[in-house]
This record gives sequence, C-alpha cells and structure tokens, in this order.
Amino acid sequence: MMQLRKANDRGHANHGWLDSYHSFSFADYHDPQHMGFGPLRVINEDRVAAGQGFGTHGHRDMEIISYVLEGELAHKDSMGNGSVIRPGDVQRMSAGTGVRHSEYNHSKDSGAHFLQIWIMPDQAGAEPGYQEAHFSATDKDGKLRLVASKDGRDGSVSLNQDALLYAGLFDGDQHASYTLPEGRLGYVHVARGKVSVNGQALEAGDALKLAAIDKLEINGGDKAEVLLFDLPR
Repeated sequence: MMQLRKANDRGHANHGWLDSYHSFSFADYHDPQHMGFGPLRVINEDRVAAGQGFGTHGHRDMEIISYVLEGELAHKDSMGNGSVIRPGDVQRMSAGTGVRHSEYNHSKDSGAHFLQIWIMPDQAGAEPGYQEAHFSATDKDGKLRLVASKDGRDGSVSLNQDALLYAGLFDGDQHASYTLPEGRLGYVHVARGKVSVNGQALEAGDALKLAAIDKLEINGGDKAEVLLFDLPR
C-alpha cells in the first residue's frame, strides 16, 4: 500500500499569529480518515509570527518533537528546561505523567517555521523528560540521518516508543534507499522542496503512507528536506 496525502488536503487554521496545517485530525479539524498512522498522531506545520507563541499549557502521555525549519523557537517547561532551538535542532519532550510548557517565536522581527510532531508512547504514565540534539546540514546532505529512536542511538533523541525518525536533504542527483522491515509502517513527509519516493512525485507538505512495502527509493530532489518515519503497526 502506498497512499498519497497532498499538502492541500490537510486541515488548515489561520489565527493571525499562527498559520498551521494539520496532517492529522487536530483541534477543530476532524477527519476520521486521518486520525494518525500507527503511533504517529500529529504533524502540524506551524508558522508563528514574530514575538508570538503558545502560552503555558499542559500535555500528558505523548512524545512531542519540534523540528525547526526557519527562525528560532523558545521553550520553557515545568521540568525547569529553557532553551532556544534553531534550524537543525530536534527537541523531544516526553509528557508522561504531565508537563506544562510554553513555546514562543524568540525573534521580535521575523517569523518561525517548524514542525510539531506527536508520537504516542508505548506505555502510559512514564516519567516526563526532555532532550535536544543538533544535526547539521552536512549530517543530512544526500542521506537519511537518524534523529529520533527508541534507544537514542547514533546521537538521536530518545523516544518512549519503538519508532525511528530520519531526516534528509536531497538535491539534484542525490539519492537514498531505505529498507522497511516486515510488518512495519513507513511515513514520508516532505518539509520543503520537491522529491520522488518510489516514483511518486512529492512537493512541500505532501506525505506518503506506506505499508507492506519493503524498500523506499528517494531521488529527484529539488532543494528537498524529507522526514521518514519507521513505525510499528
């Protein structure tokens, strides 16, 4: 199975300070055909106006990943963490038994553009946690770089779920292959640019759901930034 999800088919909410596209049902956007994929529950593409952001609010039992594409995102939480993340940074907050946090565009002059990703944990009631790591453009240039995993291997941020998240940059004749283990789900999200996956042309915001497909071929990139999720069913 290879199912295309076009960018323009996503849910959309524009609050002035926040312009957000929802790949799966979220807030006032409800689509029973798009409630998640495996444990992947949310991919929101958010653009936040200068100096604006999400006030303090709570989460429970969710692995929350922030992946910055442009600008600066400031984070503070009830665990005592406070930082500013920028392009190349991957931030993971495990909400577990409960966390309160805020996220703001750190810049007073320019917008911030990032992906907010939620993955359901493999068990409820875990201890809350926080982690961030930086992956340079060189780390991802023409290849898939592991940025999140269950065991935190290869410098990736760790998840309370048997999920893998890879990020890659592809342009021109660069290409990569990925073998999806039997029984696993694959999900490709194009953060920007254009690329081909198994012959399917994809543009920014497009996604591809994959099941019972053992190999992915990524090529034909045009300034593309790609996220690949390897997920349990």
